[in-house]
Amino acid sequence: MGGRKRRKVKLLSARVADDKRRTRMKKKAMLEMQTWSDLPLELLHLIFIRLSLEDNIRSSIACKRWNTAATSVRVVNQSPWLMYFPKFGNMYEFYDPAQRKTYSLELPELYGSRVCYTKDGWLLLYRPRTNRVFFFNPFSREVVKLPRFELTYQIVAFSCAPAFNTCVVFTVRHISPTIVAISTCHPGATEWVTVNYQNRLPFVSSIWNKIVCCNGFFFCLSLTGWLGVFDLLDRTWNVLSLPPPKCPENFFEKNWWKGKFMLEHNGDILVIYTCSSESPIIFKLHRSNMFWQEMKTLDGMTLFASFLSSHSRTDLPGMMRNSVYFSKVRFFGKRCISYSLDDCRYYPRKQCHDWGEQDPFENIWIEPPEDLSSFI
Repeated sequence: MGGRKRRKVKLLSARVADDKRRTRMKKKAMLEMQTWSDLPLELLHLIFIRLSLEDNIRSSIACKRWNTAATSVRVVNQSPWLMYFPKFGNMYEFYDPAQRKTYSLELPELYGSRVCYTKDGWLLLYRPRTNRVFFFNPFSREVVKLPRFELTYQIVAFSCAPAFNTCVVFTVRHISPTIVAISTCHPGATEWVTVNYQNRLPFVSSIWNKIVCCNGFFFCLSLTGWLGVFDLLDRTWNVLSLPPPKCPENFFEKNWWKGKFMLEHNGDILVIYTCSSESPIIFKLHRSNMFWQEMKTLDGMTLFASFLSSHSRTDLPGMMRNSVYFSKVRFFGKRCISYSLDDCRYYPRKQCHDWGEQDPFENIWIEPPEDLSSFI
């Protein structure tokens, strides 16, 4: 009887050992059958995010899984660069937030100038001593002069690059509680055209206000959140009877006007309100129904906010999407302060910024050159 039990135990042990051997052989065979397409998506993302656009497209045709991973991090657009204006000298720095690199360029042409606005890679500048207003492209060194005009501290913007015949420079100045002076000019003009307009609603204009051009209209945001609109075609001015965006009371503490930004994206007007460590609040203007809608997501878009002009981008690296990048760099110029709407936090952590401490003419976002080799 004892011998029979021993034989049964021996057979059972042999069966267990055989099952383990078969399992090991099966796993080994499965591992040998695995291909590069079976890599985890997280690892594929880390690989594809470091590829050039051309290599990303080539890799995406390997298989369906690679296509999904490659297109999710594909970079079609370049992010703007943050251009710094030195207090002394002619050496200007450009910070690339995507690569976290800083480049330098000597620009003696800008000596004695103050930056007013930027768009399409062009700067609009003003020399207070001579009242000279001019466009300048820091990468091609092209200069386009405008007639002399005294710009005290009013806000200024332009519609598009000066190479186009639709380029218009626009500025609005506060005359009285009920009157604003609007001046316009264009490349090739011999003088500025200034017209006074009545305000239908109280509209306060100052250096801290914002201007963007969108579809033939200049939108001007006042200190208190009212929106004025100038029609370029009809040359009419109107303050919309649209209540300002609603923000918590703590957003209107000291220097609150300096932490406000406005930009245009695909025909939409966006406004960003910030307040120290509080999460930024982003609003989109619904022009058809005339109300401000708070945005909880940017749907993959990236915003770049600075005092004098702000920009938007799509199709940037995955880690930059659905975020707002501010015009302040920390950690010895290695990391730009940003806010992620996905994670609901600032990066780097606890690195929010009091905008009241910053000089509005210190820096500005600008479109980088297409050919970096000619400039770096």
